[in-house]
Amino acid sequence: MKLTFPHMGNIYVPMRAILSELDIDHVIPPPITARTLSLGVKYSPEGICIPFKITLGCFIEALESGADALLQAGGMGTCRLGRYAMSQEQVLKQLGYKFEMIILGVHNEADNKLVGLAKIIKKVSGGAPWSKIISAIGFGLLKQEMLDGIEKKVQKMRPVEAGRGSVEKLYRQAVKAIDEAGDTKSVKRAKQEYMERLDSVPVTPGADPLIVGVTGEFYVVLDPFCNMDMEIELGKLGAEVRRYTWVSSWTQFRSFLNPFRKEPKEPIRRAAYPYLRRDIGGDGWESVGEKVLHSKDYDGIVHLLPFTCLPEIIAQNIMPSTKEDIPVLSITCDEQMGKAGMLTRLEAFTDLLKRRRRERRKVAGADGNISGH
Repeated sequence: MKLTFPHMGNIYVPMRAILSELDIDHVIPPPITARTLSLGVKYSPEGICIPFKITLGCFIEALESGADALLQAGGMGTCRLGRYAMSQEQVLKQLGYKFEMIILGVHNEADNKLVGLAKIIKKVSGGAPWSKIISAIGFGLLKQEMLDGIEKKVQKMRPVEAGRGSVEKLYRQAVKAIDEAGDTKSVKRAKQEYMERLDSVPVTPGADPLIVGVTGEFYVVLDPFCNMDMEIELGKLGAEVRRYTWVSSWTQFRSFLNPFRKEPKEPIRRAAYPYLRRDIGGDGWESVGEKVLHSKDYDGIVHLLPFTCLPEIIAQNIMPSTKEDIPVLSITCDEQMGKAGMLTRLEAFTDLLKRRRRERRKVAGADGNISGH
């Protein structure tokens, strides 16, 4: 059995670590390219969302590389994600591929995702000891936590670096170093090294970046190919990105070990409650809560949603009716989206935010008390 899984941001790094630690034969799909998306679009049902198309394309390329076991998210829920695995299995078998589809339940929050992943790994490893499985998962999640820590630093540095491109180059090197690190000490050492190197990057004197939240459906938020490097482009336009969704928070490893843990999504859902009082699937509830919760912390919010994603369409239509005063730019992601059009919208949006900040500071006597600036 050769196990594979679809790309989503840099999730391949912890997954490679987990599978390699347990000597599980696996195939990492090729990086997402226009071919990946083209394959997914060609064989996907009409009207389906772009995460389905890209993950289907990833599976086709992995099957071409020798994979014969596919790991995909699924389960009961109010989002079509729960049906991805079954629909993709049907499509791929009609195309003549021979494989086993393995479904990881992610929809029901009462079912811990890590427990489900551990059970799957137990199966595909041929019955490895639980102690070894837990150790491997912990190692993989440590890598993801370190990567997320570095990326948060990169988000702060992009809009203030004096020479464009040096921060992005360091980030790519950091991902490679953590991916190649063979033990816990090496992973932590790599993070420390690149955090220090990022600190040493020359910055523009007096830089005063905008603060822009990025929220929406988790796949299009987390995957740079899917959103056309949205965060990099915002950095070039002088905006520091604050993102709600992170893979390391999604896995909730430390909170799972804490018997007194609180649901991490509770504050944001409570903020959305005056406008939305139930889970509508996907990340729609959280998207509304992001606007309400951070209206005084951010200059603006970019809301990313896949075309035809009903939970995010609901959130998109609720946002203008909330009383919180913060601009929101909704961008729909699909294979029809062009980068030039997306950049034009981002440029106009950041110009609006800069002008709005200047006007608010004038009203406030430039004392910096508005929106925390």
